[in-house]
Amino acid sequence: MAEGRRDAAGRSGRRRAALPAVPPEVAAVFASCPPDARRYLAALRRLILETAAATEGVGPLTECLKWGEPAYLTAATKSGSTVRLGWKAADPAHCALLFNCRTGLVDGFRQQFPGELAFAGNRAIVLPIATRPPAAVLGHCIALALTYHLDRRAVKGRGQGVTRTFP
Repeated sequence: MAEGRRDAAGRSGRRRAALPAVPPEVAAVFASCPPDARRYLAALRRLILETAAATEGVGPLTECLKWGEPAYLTAATKSGSTVRLGWKAADPAHCALLFNCRTGLVDGFRQQFPGELAFAGNRAIVLPIATRPPAAVLGHCIALALTYHLDRRAVKGRGQGVTRTFP
């Protein structure tokens, strides 16, 4: 199939890169979720891994559990802050992208994307599983989290106070 053309199902001729296997402990968490949440979490996982691969300085991610939730760490490069995935039976219609509450990332996302995303305090982007994840916006947020320490080091190296900008 030629580049840019779509088949009868609407798929392009390009194949997505294969993702690494899900670690067994993470797979068990995904398996414990209902099918709709599981599919949504899988889409968020793909977005995190693809964003990491496309973002300079991030390097390979470590996929594990933190607080019983799938977590994505920049352990090899220490370039960023951990991103976690969440789904709770108490709120079955939503999944969440969770961030370290001490980073100020969510406050920055709230300022940059007013009305486009829903938030929970200073730690999460809350996403309705009945809709497609807004990949472009979430990819930007994920990239900022995965490069959080790179940005802080660059600012610190210039002898300035540590500030976080959201272009």
